[in-house]
Amino acid sequence: METADLTGLVPVLGICAGVVLGFAARTGHFCTLSALERFWYAGDSTGLRTWGLAAASALVAVQLMAMFGLVDLSESFYLSERFSPSGAILGGILFGIGMAFVGTCGFGALVRLGGGSLRALVVLVVLGLSALAAQRGLVAQLRIHIVDNLALDLSFAGDQSIGSLVSALAGMDLRMAVAGAMALALLAWIFSSRTYRRNSGAIVTGVVIGLVIAFGFFATSFLAERSFDPVQIEAGSFVVPVGDTLLQIVTFTGTIPDYGVGLVLGTFLGAVLGAWRRRDMRWEACDDARELGRHLFGATLMGVGGVFAMGCTIGQGVSAFSTMAVSAPIVLVSIAFGARLGLAWLFEGSLRAAFQRNQGSAPTAAE
Repeated sequence: METADLTGLVPVLGICAGVVLGFAARTGHFCTLSALERFWYAGDSTGLRTWGLAAASALVAVQLMAMFGLVDLSESFYLSERFSPSGAILGGILFGIGMAFVGTCGFGALVRLGGGSLRALVVLVVLGLSALAAQRGLVAQLRIHIVDNLALDLSFAGDQSIGSLVSALAGMDLRMAVAGAMALALLAWIFSSRTYRRNSGAIVTGVVIGLVIAFGFFATSFLAERSFDPVQIEAGSFVVPVGDTLLQIVTFTGTIPDYGVGLVLGTFLGAVLGAWRRRDMRWEACDDARELGRHLFGATLMGVGGVFAMGCTIGQGVSAFSTMAVSAPIVLVSIAFGARLGLAWLFEGSLRAAFQRNQGSAPTAAE
């Protein structure tokens, strides 16, 4: 197969993966903010367990493929030798607050757009533009000072994966052991609920989403090894790729779209198919200027925060987690904290409410 043909396959495979991803998320009601809300306010951990299952499935699949040489994680930007705690924490908090104000993340907005939400369209346009500004524009100058220049050098471990850091400290290769321990611990919590073990639909949704993310690493690694043109090793993120998709729509540079752009387009198409199948397609728009303003503000925070943190709920929460990047748990905790702040402000009128005990009953292991 010629090089040009291989390069052209990059967005095509992204579209194919995105269709599956969008369909699974739309039909399985996969939403990070919804999962957090139901856990905090209703004591229902089903959504969180499904989200955790997606991360665990991706972790197992990616690490097994890495062990057998099927994926090349060394070129993944998630495993850069430089790790910025300020970017992970500040970016995660900004993203979480924005997610609360919008009512979903970038991935969720794309899935909602597939069902006819014009609010989601506004969110995606603003998120994409603010992400480009934080990556390449004026906001990028601020990012350089408070994120890039404060990064830690982890070259002593080879990369920033938790497995590599533990191995460097122990003096022996413990990467697979660490990956196994992480997966087992997460799966033990996920399936500790008898109710969840009987929820086959949620289980299928989580596994499918995790495997689609793992496929991204496989596809881009496969093409990068066989193409003379550079192919970025990636799996799935919905911040900068949304901005790149906007650029591909409004400009022509002669370059073939990358995997991320294909994934964004495919996810939208998959969501459309899922909404059509469930017959829940309907036009939705903001009720008033106040709601529109909240969505604009939240989308801006998500775009900037996602770039600072180098990922979103999917980008860091599933893709980076599958590589065992040390940034993943830090960004996830920061996003959750930011979301809690945002929800407390919206629902309870005070940021102090985020630090108070919730009224909803806590979930039990036997729920």
